[in-house]
Amino acid sequence: MAIRLYRAYTPGTRNRTVSTFGDITKSYPEKSLIVKHHYCKGHNNQGRITSRHRGGGHKKSYRLIDFRRNRIGMFAKVEAVEYDPNRNARIALIYYVDGQKSYILHPRSLEVGSVVTSGPDAPIEVGNALPLFAIPLGTAVHNIEITPGKGGQIVRAAGTYAQIVAKDGDYVTIKLPSGEVRMIRKNCYASIGQIGNIDASNITIGKAGRNRWLGKKPRVRGVVMNPVDHPHGGGEGRSPIGKMHPVTPWGKPALGMKTRNQKKYSNNYILRRRK
Repeated sequence: MAIRLYRAYTPGTRNRTVSTFGDITKSYPEKSLIVKHHYCKGHNNQGRITSRHRGGGHKKSYRLIDFRRNRIGMFAKVEAVEYDPNRNARIALIYYVDGQKSYILHPRSLEVGSVVTSGPDAPIEVGNALPLFAIPLGTAVHNIEITPGKGGQIVRAAGTYAQIVAKDGDYVTIKLPSGEVRMIRKNCYASIGQIGNIDASNITIGKAGRNRWLGKKPRVRGVVMNPVDHPHGGGEGRSPIGKMHPVTPWGKPALGMKTRNQKKYSNNYILRRRK
């Protein structure tokens, strides 16, 4: 993927970059693999806003992605590479030999016309899905399961990959893109290769309206509010937050405070914390 640069014709095009979408081979999604997208806009089931700064955005349909890759031994041909508005990675449309169609995350260098499969006996090639015990050490993988059979839950963003570093008993040690090193059960599945669209992290939004297209609403800083609205508010003119440490609107520590539950069940599987 390449990035297109704009000249500063307007303030909105100054420093603005977009993808050239040169890797896209099909413009419209497969109708049988899309469903209506529900927009909660940050509200919970009681109608209260629990995640602020969400709402609006362009209308879009959800693409049904096969994160499980559980059709063992079934071969499929890559028919197209498509854009997915719900994620920064591309998706690949595959046709199985029995006629079934499916979407998978598009790994880097997987070309249209390639054949992919899954299972313990699948070859170590880009796009194939295998259990972790069947993948050699040092291999780059993505779409990794945490619970066997549940489907891939981690390493699904554009340009990311994890690396298998060790095998011991029923567990395989993996180094994640965040720098965390953790153990995962050996019968969990993962896909070979690095997720495509690697330049997604280099794109500059350029203007506020482009974030509104994505469903992101403006964030107002606490220091510019009144004391009744935020703990950081108040003061004369431009003033600091007035506290020893930054806090959330509800008084809890923020900006650097670790929020992971110290009693979480999976803490014992983490060998080295993320950076």
